[in-house]
Amino acid sequence: MKAITLISGGLDSTLATRLMQDLGVELVCLNTVSPFCLCNRSSSSGCIYGASKVARDLNLKLISIDVSKEILVIVKNPKFGYGSNMNPCLDCRVLQLEKAKEAMQNEGASFIITGEVLGQRPMSQRLHNLRFIEAQVGLSGLVVRPLSAKVLAPTIPEKEGWIPREKLLAINGRGRRDQFDLARKFGINDFPCPSGGCLLTDPEFSKRLRDLMRYGEFGLGDIGLLKIGRHFRLDKKSKLVVGRNQAENERLMNFVREDDYIFMPCEKVAGPTSLGRGIFDDKLMRLSCDITGAYCDANGDAGTDILCFNKGVLREKRKVPFLEKDKFVNLRI
Repeated sequence: MKAITLISGGLDSTLATRLMQDLGVELVCLNTVSPFCLCNRSSSSGCIYGASKVARDLNLKLISIDVSKEILVIVKNPKFGYGSNMNPCLDCRVLQLEKAKEAMQNEGASFIITGEVLGQRPMSQRLHNLRFIEAQVGLSGLVVRPLSAKVLAPTIPEKEGWIPREKLLAINGRGRRDQFDLARKFGINDFPCPSGGCLLTDPEFSKRLRDLMRYGEFGLGDIGLLKIGRHFRLDKKSKLVVGRNQAENERLMNFVREDDYIFMPCEKVAGPTSLGRGIFDDKLMRLSCDITGAYCDANGDAGTDILCFNKGVLREKRKVPFLEKDKFVNLRI
């Protein structure tokens, strides 16, 4: 019997896949790529690295589907609402199962496997919601959750004898001890994304995303910028992102658009690169220079020169004092 197994590169989906493989089920792995995956804050590649490793280690075929654009539409207007932050967990899970259903049909598979554990996630892994999500996709009874199967009603594959229910597990709740014990039993010591999860559940990231949604339209490139730096809302049309270290200073430059502004200290002073996006008059340029200067290394000096570039041209060099960072806390997103 053949099944599609959803893998993220995290421990639970790895264990579920390994368990079913040991039961002799023919498996095809499916991974959906999202810019909000916690496994890779710095890019849109999501969990594909971890998923690829799992598939390779288990000698399984991997199908990877980029759902970034679809997820972005969902985040802007989720049909089933948000969780505690900006996480549209039900909509997201429906989308994943829709992709799994398509893969099931294309691959000639009979059911789907997930690493979900009953009660582990407060929104998408409650009993009612597990059943609700299946029904939305037309997969009722065809989603097997091997880690929690014995505390759930038997699925069609179990009833039909395709898989032995007695070999499945009864893990329930938010604890992780059972999973770690099973990982040791299987000899799984390296799982790239042990906790899994999504940036949309992160309060700080969600606050930045709400701000972005409040002040205008945005795309995937804007999402990437939210993952790095300190963010300041200067006014309704303008914001400033300040690098926190040398690596972020360099990464910020990858997000520069034609009309963006770049602020940085002169070569004699160590400090951040700042990216200004929006409409900048003289007042906002001065404010951006002040904020950038506040995060420079003073080294006992009274102030420093901040350089401002736009469209690759030095627009001005402004002398600023080393102000306290607390002065700008009300602008911090």
